[in-house]
Amino acid sequence: MSAASTTVAILAGGAATRLEGRDKGLQPLGERPLIAWVVDAVADMADTPFADRLIVANRHADEYAAYATTIRDDVEGFRGPLAGIAAALRHCRSAWLLTLPVDCPRPPSDLHARLFDAARQDDSAAVVAHDGERRQPLFALYRRELAASAAAAVEGGQGVWQWQSAVGARELDFGDRQRQFRNLNTPQEFADYAAEHAL
Repeated sequence: MSAASTTVAILAGGAATRLEGRDKGLQPLGERPLIAWVVDAVADMADTPFADRLIVANRHADEYAAYATTIRDDVEGFRGPLAGIAAALRHCRSAWLLTLPVDCPRPPSDLHARLFDAARQDDSAAVVAHDGERRQPLFALYRRELAASAAAAVEGGQGVWQWQSAVGARELDFGDRQRQFRNLNTPQEFADYAAEHAL
């Protein structure tokens, strides 16, 4: 298996309530919007290009389209990340889908490789990162065949954590990369991160 068999989906469809509703992925971090940092991080995850790159966003599609093919949730409103995962799985044309959230500027560079290796070893349909303390449900790898299951779970009102458990997702230890799962939710967190990394 290689990156060419994986589509990457960046989940950017949230309501961003802690940013007073401002679109999180388009907020500046240093001199660039947050989405630009995540797109660069994705590019660093594999030696060869991924099959496709998607951004799941429920607003400002034209702005996100400058970075990747942009799609929206299949349901109206902000139904949570599982709706974004379901939409990405429906659009996925490769064997696998890798998801990650837009609010984590520097995810582990070996995220894809390690999730992929784990899926191959156990023939798993889904593998999700665990940071040593808790599951990180938005950092996950799925077989495309889970599309119908994800869509049904959204219609049934399930959350992403519940659905992952229902499909038997394997948790993979990323305790050695815990700090790299840091996400940014408030103006202060953006400012602190920029200061710490001299952005």
